[in-house]
Amino acid sequence: MKLDGFDPISLAELNAKAEMLTRLDRKYVISSSDFEALSPQFAGRFDILEVNDKRSFGYRTCYFDTERLDSYRDHVQGRRRRSKVRVRRYLDAGFSFLEVKLKSLRKTTVKKRLAYTDNAFESLTDDALGFIDACHRELYERAGPSVFQAVIKMQYDRLTLVAQEGGERVTIDRNLRFWNANTTAATAQDMILIETKSRFGRGIGDTILRRAGHHPIGSCSKYCLGLATLGVVPRFNKFQPAFRRLAPQADGSARTALAPKLVA
Repeated sequence: MKLDGFDPISLAELNAKAEMLTRLDRKYVISSSDFEALSPQFAGRFDILEVNDKRSFGYRTCYFDTERLDSYRDHVQGRRRRSKVRVRRYLDAGFSFLEVKLKSLRKTTVKKRLAYTDNAFESLTDDALGFIDACHRELYERAGPSVFQAVIKMQYDRLTLVAQEGGERVTIDRNLRFWNANTTAATAQDMILIETKSRFGRGIGDTILRRAGHHPIGSCSKYCLGLATLGVVPRFNKFQPAFRRLAPQADGSARTALAPKLVA
């Protein structure tokens, strides 16, 4: 995907200006060519993250959930108190974080991070479990889950735009790939997933996209999308708009051993 006209911003400048660990997210699925047509409007208002002359960065993530997939269930049911736990490896930067994403009662996303060792990418250490519990107690005043299992892994390439004013971020994910022990899958190569991250969910990026006729996807969690694509969970109707646009395809039809555990 060709994006011209953006001024670069460093990682340190991004973190100082728009780390956005507490924010409202909006997700859009559009084609690469549609975004390229809009890029001059973004370039006039956003800078682009650049590190060592690179602007596209690889992310590899391992998601953890309980045996009953409570994190997934909470998302599907729209629970106001819900969380996701993952270890994310920033491939180009060479470091990893344990990340706990929680929804506040005001529907904002609160992300907590802990520097993590690459050797524990597919497991949670005692320190990690303590951190997860502390995050839940701080926001929800109750204990978090204590037993987790690695459920799926995913990888994608990301571009990050930072608003020149207002602390807003826009991420552009492409080449999404999902896998577990039984199946691998990938989304259509010409489609991208855009996430706008702003304090009130009405940022500059949202305005540009909406004026061009693009509207947010109601439910487009990459975690839930990956589970459904790999056959771990059913494709509920709320996922259908994202499926139609991203068109993920699995390499095989075998369902995983986790699927029976979804039966209440």
